[in-house]
Amino acid sequence: MLTDDMGRLRGEVIAMRKVRGILLSDLQKVTKSRKKVVAQMCSHFGHIRSRMAKQTKHERLAFLDRLKNTVVLLRKETADDLAGARNAWAGKI
Repeated sequence: MLTDDMGRLRGEVIAMRKVRGILLSDLQKVTKSRKKVVAQMCSHFGHIRSRMAKQTKHERLAFLDRLKNTVVLLRKETADDLAGARNAWAGKI
């Protein structure tokens, strides 16, 4: 009876080792596959980030150009208003 139990136990240990070996092998395959997918995803993110940076730079430069033109116009209007006010105070109008 003890020898039967020991034999059964030995068989279970061997079976579990095989299952563990299969599990570890599967985990290695899945890990390798995931590493490949993550590397591709990171590469894709890098390309998208680069494209977004170029687009953002273009938009930022266009905004600054419009802002500069707006400031130039506002300064001219302010200078004209001040000149008009000086002329009015001087009685030249």
